[in-house]
Amino acid sequence: MIGQAELVIDAKALLGEGAHWDGQESKLHWVDIEGRQLRIYEPMGQGEESYSFDSMVSAAVPAADGGWILALQDGIYSFKKNGQPQLIAAVEPELPRNRLNDAKCDSAGRLWFGTMSMDSAPGAGNLYVMEPHGEVRHVLSDIGISNGLAWDDSRSLMYYIDTPTRGVDVMDYDLQSGTVSGRRTIFTLPEGAGGPDGMTIDREGMLWVAQWGGSCVSRWNPHTGKQIGKVEVPAKNVTSCTFGGEALDELYITTARSGMSEEDLQHWPLAGGLFKFKAGVQGVLANVFAGGVR
Repeated sequence: MIGQAELVIDAKALLGEGAHWDGQESKLHWVDIEGRQLRIYEPMGQGEESYSFDSMVSAAVPAADGGWILALQDGIYSFKKNGQPQLIAAVEPELPRNRLNDAKCDSAGRLWFGTMSMDSAPGAGNLYVMEPHGEVRHVLSDIGISNGLAWDDSRSLMYYIDTPTRGVDVMDYDLQSGTVSGRRTIFTLPEGAGGPDGMTIDREGMLWVAQWGGSCVSRWNPHTGKQIGKVEVPAKNVTSCTFGGEALDELYITTARSGMSEEDLQHWPLAGGLFKFKAGVQGVLANVFAGGVR
């Protein structure tokens, strides 16, 4: 399978990320990390609203009782419309040059999130999980850039990306306790294909991986380690993807333009845009945070 993504919004986001489909509201939530914005796209009305923050925002996950849980630069916050972010948990205050990155919830409503060095220090990042009541637990150390997350509950598996390794890992996952074990690499992107960034899973259990520097989203069979599809994206740095739409068969894709040269931007004028691809397969509805928002 080879396809071509179409432009939805020529957003020119500096670092578009964190695509999340809100099935209850039928809206796409995504962020511009360096632009410090939460953006909400409504396909039916073709409109978009945004919220700006004083620090970088790397993910925004809806909460079950309304509002969002935000991964801001220095910690996890709750946020409601017309309000101010409220700190739930400071993260790595002893490492001021680290920031939070990708974050998603498992089907129990726990928030999984990771960190990375803004100075590209190798192995400076970590992976954490926050329970619905707010307790934060450390999960993994020695992470380069904590990125894509996905779960296959039917097989008790959790998939995870640490971008500099160029690999996609799997861990055995206990949903009841929220613990992982047996981390192993299931496939690695080939040289010259860029680095794996965000990730999602479809109802067939196949993984879709956004490729930073690879101008595509690739589809993989995690049980064989073989690539089985590719969606070409007219942007160099592809950052995240999620399934949305009424039938959950539209793959929404975010991209970035930060750090690109003028020559690169001339070659990739749609960099930073939001894209969509009719996948021909249904995705899995993204989970929401089970805890309350203050």
